[in-house]
Amino acid sequence: MSESPSPAAARSILVLGGARSGKSAFAEDLALRAGGPVRYLATAVPDPADHDFAERIAKHRGRRPAGWSTIESADPTAILTAFMPTPPDVTLIDDIGTWLTARIDAREAWEAPRGTVSPDTDALVAAVAAYTGDLVIVSPEVGMGVIPATRSGRLFRDEIGTLNQRLAQVCDEAFLVVAGLPLRLE
Repeated sequence: MSESPSPAAARSILVLGGARSGKSAFAEDLALRAGGPVRYLATAVPDPADHDFAERIAKHRGRRPAGWSTIESADPTAILTAFMPTPPDVTLIDDIGTWLTARIDAREAWEAPRGTVSPDTDALVAAVAAYTGDLVIVSPEVGMGVIPATRSGRLFRDEIGTLNQRLAQVCDEAFLVVAGLPLRLE
Protein backbone atom coordinates (compact mmCIF):
# COMPACT_ATOMS: atom_id res chain seq x y z
CA MET A 1 0.00 0.00 0.00
CA SER A 2 1.33 3.39 -0.97
CA GLU A 3 1.27 6.12 1.62
CA SER A 4 1.57 9.87 1.38
CA PRO A 5 2.97 12.25 3.97
CA SER A 6 0.66 14.12 6.29
CA PRO A 7 0.23 17.50 4.56
CA ALA A 8 -0.15 19.57 7.73
CA ALA A 9 2.52 17.80 9.79
CA ALA A 10 5.32 17.37 7.26
CA ARG A 11 8.12 19.85 7.44
CA SER A 12 11.12 17.65 6.81
CA ILE A 13 10.92 14.29 5.09
CA LEU A 14 13.68 11.69 4.71
CA VAL A 15 13.24 9.38 1.72
CA LEU A 16 15.37 6.24 1.82
CA GLY A 17 15.70 3.48 -0.75
CA GLY A 18 18.07 1.23 -2.60
CA ALA A 19 19.45 1.72 -6.10
CA ARG A 20 16.70 2.15 -8.67
CA SER A 21 14.04 1.89 -5.96
CA GLY A 22 12.16 5.00 -7.09
CA LYS A 23 13.26 7.11 -4.12
CA SER A 24 14.20 10.17 -6.18
CA ALA A 25 10.99 10.08 -8.22
CA PHE A 26 8.94 9.79 -5.01
CA ALA A 27 10.81 12.71 -3.43
CA GLU A 28 10.33 14.80 -6.59
CA ASP A 29 6.61 14.02 -6.49
CA LEU A 30 6.43 15.17 -2.86
CA ALA A 31 8.11 18.45 -3.81
CA LEU A 32 5.87 18.90 -6.85
CA ARG A 33 2.70 18.33 -4.81
CA ALA A 34 3.74 21.11 -2.45
CA GLY A 35 2.69 23.43 -5.27
CA GLY A 36 5.22 26.22 -4.90
CA PRO A 37 8.78 27.05 -5.86
CA VAL A 38 11.23 24.17 -5.43
CA ARG A 39 14.96 24.51 -4.90
CA TYR A 40 16.69 21.31 -6.00
CA LEU A 41 20.10 20.63 -4.49
CA ALA A 42 21.84 18.10 -6.73
CA THR A 43 24.81 16.86 -4.72
CA ALA A 44 26.51 14.78 -7.42
CA VAL A 45 29.86 15.96 -8.69
CA PRO A 46 29.95 14.80 -12.33
CA ASP A 47 33.02 13.01 -13.62
CA PRO A 48 33.31 13.57 -17.40
CA ALA A 49 34.98 10.17 -17.78
CA ASP A 50 32.09 8.30 -16.12
CA HIS A 51 29.50 8.02 -18.90
CA ASP A 52 27.16 5.77 -16.93
CA PHE A 53 26.94 8.29 -14.08
CA ALA A 54 26.48 11.12 -16.59
CA GLU A 55 23.46 9.25 -18.00
CA ARG A 56 21.98 8.93 -14.51
CA ILE A 57 22.43 12.66 -13.92
CA ALA A 58 20.83 13.44 -17.30
CA LYS A 59 17.78 11.32 -16.42
CA HIS A 60 17.38 13.17 -13.13
CA ARG A 61 17.71 16.53 -14.87
CA GLY A 62 15.15 15.48 -17.49
CA ARG A 63 12.53 14.71 -14.82
CA ARG A 64 12.76 18.10 -13.11
CA PRO A 65 10.12 20.69 -14.00
CA ALA A 66 11.50 23.74 -15.80
CA GLY A 67 10.36 26.07 -13.02
CA TRP A 68 12.51 24.46 -10.35
CA SER A 69 15.75 26.18 -9.43
CA THR A 70 18.63 23.73 -9.39
CA ILE A 71 21.99 24.05 -7.69
CA GLU A 72 24.45 21.51 -9.11
CA SER A 73 27.25 19.93 -7.04
CA ALA A 74 25.53 21.45 -4.04
CA ASP A 75 26.80 21.50 -0.47
CA PRO A 76 23.52 21.15 1.45
CA THR A 77 25.03 22.24 4.77
CA ALA A 78 26.19 25.57 3.38
CA ILE A 79 22.94 26.18 1.52
CA LEU A 80 20.61 25.23 4.38
CA THR A 81 22.45 27.51 6.79
CA ALA A 82 22.72 30.50 4.39
CA PHE A 83 20.31 33.36 4.94
CA MET A 84 17.63 33.72 2.30
CA PRO A 85 15.25 36.68 2.44
CA THR A 86 12.66 34.68 0.48
CA PRO A 87 13.21 30.96 0.99
CA PRO A 88 11.70 28.51 -1.50
CA ASP A 89 8.53 26.65 -0.56
CA VAL A 90 10.44 23.35 -0.68
CA THR A 91 14.10 22.40 -0.76
CA LEU A 92 14.85 18.93 -2.14
CA ILE A 93 18.29 17.38 -1.56
CA ASP A 94 19.21 14.51 -3.91
CA ASP A 95 21.15 12.74 -2.59
CA ILE A 96 23.02 12.34 0.65
CA GLY A 97 25.03 9.36 -0.64
CA THR A 98 26.79 11.35 -3.35
CA TRP A 99 27.34 14.19 -0.86
CA LEU A 100 28.91 11.76 1.64
CA THR A 101 31.13 10.26 -1.06
CA ALA A 102 32.39 13.76 -1.92
CA ARG A 103 33.07 14.50 1.75
CA ILE A 104 35.01 11.23 2.17
CA ASP A 105 36.97 12.12 -1.00
CA ALA A 106 37.66 15.67 0.23
CA ARG A 107 39.01 14.37 3.54
CA GLU A 108 40.92 11.55 1.81
CA ALA A 109 39.20 9.33 4.35
CA TRP A 110 38.64 6.09 2.43
CA GLU A 111 41.41 4.42 4.42
CA ALA A 112 40.98 6.54 7.55
CA PRO A 113 39.18 5.43 10.71
CA ARG A 114 35.39 5.53 10.78
CA GLY A 115 34.14 8.87 11.99
CA THR A 116 36.74 10.92 10.08
CA VAL A 117 33.87 12.70 8.29
CA SER A 118 31.99 13.33 11.55
CA PRO A 119 32.57 17.10 11.43
CA ASP A 120 30.79 17.15 8.05
CA THR A 121 27.95 14.84 9.06
CA ASP A 122 27.48 16.64 12.39
CA ALA A 123 27.17 19.95 10.54
CA LEU A 124 24.67 18.50 8.05
CA VAL A 125 22.46 17.02 10.77
CA ALA A 126 22.54 20.31 12.68
CA ALA A 127 21.64 22.24 9.50
CA VAL A 128 18.71 19.92 8.78
CA ALA A 129 17.49 20.16 12.39
CA ALA A 130 17.67 23.97 12.34
CA TYR A 131 16.18 24.48 8.86
CA THR A 132 12.78 26.15 9.07
CA GLY A 133 11.54 25.57 5.52
CA ASP A 134 10.01 22.47 4.03
CA LEU A 135 12.69 19.93 3.22
CA VAL A 136 12.79 16.63 1.35
CA ILE A 137 16.00 14.61 1.65
CA VAL A 138 16.89 11.59 -0.50
CA SER A 139 19.43 9.10 0.81
CA PRO A 140 20.45 5.57 -0.15
CA GLU A 141 19.68 2.63 2.11
CA VAL A 142 22.64 0.33 1.58
CA GLY A 143 22.62 -1.82 4.70
CA MET A 144 20.13 -4.45 3.53
CA GLY A 145 22.37 -6.33 1.11
CA VAL A 146 25.57 -8.30 1.24
CA ILE A 147 28.52 -7.12 3.28
CA PRO A 148 30.78 -5.17 0.91
CA ALA A 149 34.00 -6.97 0.01
CA THR A 150 36.17 -3.85 0.27
CA ARG A 151 37.09 -1.69 3.21
CA SER A 152 35.90 1.43 1.38
CA GLY A 153 32.54 -0.23 0.68
CA ARG A 154 32.12 -1.16 4.34
CA LEU A 155 33.19 2.35 5.39
CA PHE A 156 30.56 3.95 3.15
CA ARG A 157 27.88 1.51 4.31
CA ASP A 158 28.65 2.23 7.96
CA GLU A 159 28.90 6.02 7.56
CA ILE A 160 25.69 6.33 5.49
CA GLY A 161 23.84 4.00 7.87
CA THR A 162 24.78 6.10 10.88
CA LEU A 163 23.99 9.33 9.04
CA ASN A 164 20.59 8.04 7.91
CA GLN A 165 19.73 7.16 11.52
CA ARG A 166 20.68 10.65 12.66
CA LEU A 167 18.73 12.33 9.85
CA ALA A 168 15.66 10.21 10.64
CA GLN A 169 15.84 11.43 14.24
CA VAL A 170 15.66 15.10 13.22
CA CYS A 171 13.16 14.74 10.35
CA ASP A 172 9.42 14.83 10.89
CA GLU A 173 8.73 11.89 8.58
CA ALA A 174 10.67 9.08 6.95
CA PHE A 175 9.81 6.80 4.03
CA LEU A 176 11.48 3.71 2.61
CA VAL A 177 10.88 3.25 -1.12
CA VAL A 178 11.01 -0.34 -2.36
CA ALA A 179 10.11 -1.34 -5.94
CA GLY A 180 8.64 2.12 -6.48
CA LEU A 181 6.34 1.83 -3.46
CA PRO A 182 6.79 4.27 -0.56
CA LEU A 183 6.40 2.81 2.91
CA ARG A 184 6.02 5.22 5.80
CA LEU A 185 8.49 4.53 8.58
CA GLU A 186 7.68 7.48 10.82
